[in-house]
Amino acid sequence: MKPERQTILIVDDVPANIGVLVDFLEEKQFRVLVARDGEEALARCQLVKPDLVLLDVMMPGIDGLETCRRLKQHSETVHIPVIFMTAMTDSDNVVAAFEAGGVDYVTKPIRITEVLARIHTHLALREMHRQLSAQNTLLQEANDRLLQAEKMASIGQLAAGVAHEINNPIGFVNCNLGNLQTYVTTLFGVIDDFQQAAAAARPVAARMAELKEAAEVDFIRHDFASLMDESRDGLQRVKDIVQALKDFAHADNANTASADLHRGLDSTLNIVSSEIRNKADVVKEYGDLPPVECIASQLNQVFMNLLVNAAHAIAVKGVITIRTGRAGQWVWIEIGDTGAGMNADTIQRIFEPFFTTKPIGIGTGLGLSVSYGIVKRHGGRIDVHSELGTGSQFTVHLPIHREASP
Repeated sequence: MKPERQTILIVDDVPANIGVLVDFLEEKQFRVLVARDGEEALARCQLVKPDLVLLDVMMPGIDGLETCRRLKQHSETVHIPVIFMTAMTDSDNVVAAFEAGGVDYVTKPIRITEVLARIHTHLALREMHRQLSAQNTLLQEANDRLLQAEKMASIGQLAAGVAHEINNPIGFVNCNLGNLQTYVTTLFGVIDDFQQAAAAARPVAARMAELKEAAEVDFIRHDFASLMDESRDGLQRVKDIVQALKDFAHADNANTASADLHRGLDSTLNIVSSEIRNKADVVKEYGDLPPVECIASQLNQVFMNLLVNAAHAIAVKGVITIRTGRAGQWVWIEIGDTGAGMNADTIQRIFEPFFTTKPIGIGTGLGLSVSYGIVKRHGGRIDVHSELGTGSQFTVHLPIHREASP
């Protein structure tokens, strides 16, 4: 199978200037198209998408520089390399050609072999650019899969604790429902007894008082309200945990939206509470944060990794402190612990993929590496301060708007 011929578009208003060039390129197995002015060139580029454009600078109507600028304004033609053909080789004109978006220029009168060499060079560069873009796409897809895999691994490690968190409220809701069934059965029995007492023509008021006391109606009335409140609270806890897991586990898209980071922190704390509860008390010192442009579920993953690591760093009951604040067009989130701390060598390697100080089988060694990548893609950074024996502080700095700069 023959390789597909590459297409060259030559744009020149004087056919005599390019006749020999067209014949030569066709002999070299290029497909050659010709346009007589800038408007025709733009139309042909939109229709054909040539692999390269040879563009005269001086033309009637829109000149070559403006034609090139318009090509670079459209996503479908922005990557087409443009080589200018010009007799004006002073520095101002050469600079203008490059500023318009040209990749190279050849001088008139045209030297055929030089043009061919430049065409081959820039077609090769374009092909390498295509391959690089394809590789970058594959790498991004692999990174997204790694991100999701690490996220699901984190959920797996927390599954037992999450199950416990869900089972507790479900357990007392179930118990309360059993008690409610008993209460309702008792009340129905009281009603039956009331009916029998009335039928026997006994003093109804006295009999009702006896039955009410025997059935503990006053206690049931009070306890019924309490059981209902506990059941509603328990079911709400289950709902919150399940929703937090759904938000966290959901496969991310690339959409950025304004998000409340405090809500994300609280939601993440709900997920990891079983991991933290027996290790540390959580102290929250939230500042006044504006909504932040971000992918919220990705930042929640960062928060979860930092919170779980903080809990794992604490051997006996300690404290995890979460602080937030704003500095100009940036916000910061600090998660600190009173754990073992790290030495300088560990701090240097802490964000390396698969590096971990935890025992084999505990963690993937990817949590902090993934977190570092997420924060970097958001235009931010993570600072680490740690001392052996006193604990560690991880501070995430994020721009409020994605285009903000340090």
